[in-house]
Amino acid sequence: MMEAIMNWDAQTLLFIQEHLRFEPLNTIVRFVTMLGNGGLIWIALGIALLIYKKTRVQSIYLLPTLGLATLVNNGVIKNLVMRVRPYEVIEGLTVLIAAESTWSFPSGHTCSSFATATALFLTFRGKGGGWAYVLAALISLSRLYVGVHYPTDVIVGATVGTVVAAICYKLYERILSRISRRVE
Repeated sequence: MMEAIMNWDAQTLLFIQEHLRFEPLNTIVRFVTMLGNGGLIWIALGIALLIYKKTRVQSIYLLPTLGLATLVNNGVIKNLVMRVRPYEVIEGLTVLIAAESTWSFPSGHTCSSFATATALFLTFRGKGGGWAYVLAALISLSRLYVGVHYPTDVIVGATVGTVVAAICYKLYERILSRISRRVE
């Protein structure tokens, strides 16, 4: 079973390289993948939300959620699994960006993107958070396109980010309800 998944991972990346890559798109995808570097776009968004009183509550939930998702994904899971990058293993795969210094599984760009998108979707109650899923998906797919992650890295990264954000949201709701009861 594991061998079949690894084969599918490799064949998918080679298919992307052979049939979907072309020079004008390469520049755009490199830019999209850069947006997720270090979660900086999501951190900047969290800080921007913090500035405005109307969105401060969303930021107070988003930033710790992003931090916890990154800790779980990059600090724990990556170091337990220690999966090498696909360009180091798949013969003929060309990477379009500088080599990464961390483990491949799961994708940190994807985890932080989906943690943020889920946080925004939940705190805005579905109104205004959906656009973040589009950007999260684009950043995630860019990781495959540039050749630095396997598809399973991206799938698991999205899952980790979404699950951590959902758990944090439940805790956040409990804390807010306790605070509001004390204020009343």
